[in-house]
Amino acid sequence: MEIGNRIKSLRARAGMSQEDLAGRIYVSRQTISSWENDKTYPDVQSLLLLSEIFDVTVDSLIKEDVMAMTKTIDSDVRTMKQMAWVMVVFLLLMIAAIAWLVVQTVVWDWDLAYAVPTFVLALVLWCVALCAAVQVERIKKSHDLVTYREILSYWYGEPVDRDTEKSRRERLIPVWMKTIRFVGMMVFAAAIGYGFAMLVDRLVG
Repeated sequence: MEIGNRIKSLRARAGMSQEDLAGRIYVSRQTISSWENDKTYPDVQSLLLLSEIFDVTVDSLIKEDVMAMTKTIDSDVRTMKQMAWVMVVFLLLMIAAIAWLVVQTVVWDWDLAYAVPTFVLALVLWCVALCAAVQVERIKKSHDLVTYREILSYWYGEPVDRDTEKSRRERLIPVWMKTIRFVGMMVFAAAIGYGFAMLVDRLVG
């Protein structure tokens, strides 16, 4: 791949650090590093900004990487869509399993030992949904997608606009805080399942 070396060479010639370039394109320094190491590819908007900053044509930046870039992006979009559906489906199945667990233990008054398989099933379903969510987060990070609008644009193959107030504010949030928020969302999903199960119990009771 040539685009990584090309960006690195042009950046060095311009006397810019990775952070300097990242600030002008509205991405993180890690994203610039990923581009230069050929781990990920710039999106269309980033390529246009790079061409303006370095005063070169987009064609000269991408050269023979067009097919590879398109293939990588298409593959990641396809994977993101698949993992998103897996996450939703398995969360719904987890909610159903928790509801069934409540029916067994509360409505039918089964001994807890007999309900262990259902509990294990709910836990496994939750873990699968969590793994799918982690995969989606990995793709979001590799393409520097932080807001819902950016994710939707990437999802539908549209240019990603990172030059918004919300995008800039979101990129200032520390990684540890984003991690806590992500885990909290998954725990919240499990809590919804438990709440649904309690509702079923009340309706049946």
